[in-house]
Amino acid sequence: MGGTITAIRIQKKNPRRANLYLDGKFALGLAVEVVQDWGLRRGQVLDDAELEALRRAEGEHRALRDALRLLNERPRSTAEVRDRLMRRGYEEGQVQAVLSRLTELGLLDDRAFARAWVENRRAFRPRGRPALEAELRKKGLAPETIAEALANSTPEEEAVQALLLARRRAPALRGLDRPAFFRRLQAFLARRGFSAAVVRQVAQQVWEEARETDKATAVLPQRPGDETQTAAETPGITEETP
Repeated sequence: MGGTITAIRIQKKNPRRANLYLDGKFALGLAVEVVQDWGLRRGQVLDDAELEALRRAEGEHRALRDALRLLNERPRSTAEVRDRLMRRGYEEGQVQAVLSRLTELGLLDDRAFARAWVENRRAFRPRGRPALEAELRKKGLAPETIAEALANSTPEEEAVQALLLARRRAPALRGLDRPAFFRRLQAFLARRGFSAAVVRQVAQQVWEEARETDKATAVLPQRPGDETQTAAETPGITEETP
């Protein structure tokens, strides 16, 4: 029920919040920013509709605070923020108001989020186009937003990404025979969403590069003066007599 504001007291444990009293009784807790935005003052009369609107404003403020905390942790899509706020019990209208405000401020931008996600993957954790599409769908992005972010993801680009990743992996597979090398490397690339054609092509190329490296390592030129000594010329070693 509405009433007359008889006191607005800052909370002792949280100076960013205030307690609102109507007709001498506690009515609700509010963020100081909400008190200021509404211009609340002692002696002001609030009817039922105004009191309900004040409660909604407080809810939106808390939802905005929680959303900003989520975005401070890492960039998120609009759907991710929406889902998290809804799970925390905010009303649909409050959540939508927060999403609209964050979008207007440029803090929520699904197109920019999708581009950044793809660029980050290419730089640090390469993935094939199907894997990237699946990841972006999981973030709740629209099909057109995903398509735009992956517009430059050509088969040639995918092959380059797979090759870089395979070359990083190759040292861990050194010493394996050809079937084991191919099996392990192809499985590694397939798990990261690269197409079968790219996987086969890259595995063959990296296998050939590994063989050339092994050959170069096995046949090293001798430096001048490093001629091989016979057992008889080596101090402390004698040849056996047949």
